[in-house]
Amino acid sequence: MKRLFVATAAVLLAACSSMPAWVPGSGWTTLIDGEKGLENFDRVGDANWRAEGGAIVADKAANTSHLVTKKPYKDLQIRAEFWADHGTNSGIFIRIQDPKKIGSDNAYEVNIYDQRPDPTGGTAAIVDFAKVPPNKYKAGGKWNTFEITAKGDQITVMFNGEKTVDLKNTKFAQGPFSLQFGNHGKQPGGPIKWRKVQVREL
Repeated sequence: MKRLFVATAAVLLAACSSMPAWVPGSGWTTLIDGEKGLENFDRVGDANWRAEGGAIVADKAANTSHLVTKKPYKDLQIRAEFWADHGTNSGIFIRIQDPKKIGSDNAYEVNIYDQRPDPTGGTAAIVDFAKVPPNKYKAGGKWNTFEITAKGDQITVMFNGEKTVDLKNTKFAQGPFSLQFGNHGKQPGGPIKWRKVQVREL
């Protein structure tokens, strides 16, 4: 009986050690889960954020708009599952300094924008801080994942399991983060859908 208990405990321990870090119970807070979660954010701008088709969706706005977390973060990890159209202009802004006026000049903008005029700052880059190879990373027309880690002056971005950015920078130390819906030129950008957004403090 004792031998069986030890064997069972060993199997459970091995299973736990191989579980991904983002599973429930490992310090992660789920902000969006399918169509649930809009209440976890403050809205900035006029985008038509809504629950639809198993996700939180926006596809219309007069100006760039954001869903902003209700609390600030310093050191954190974000895991996000999203679907973007080929013309989508979106992204995740972290360590925002002014939640009422969000931009790449007062936050780190992890971009989702396949058709950005300067492609080195397009999808999977950090705008104005960390470039990517032109047109290498595309989000349009499929579900994707971002894994963003910011600890101290080190920020890394993983896009669909591949590291795209490894930045050392001290300009912004803490602040809330946001999910963006932006325009594509003078027209509303293509739809953005957020299916799962999770965060944990480090």
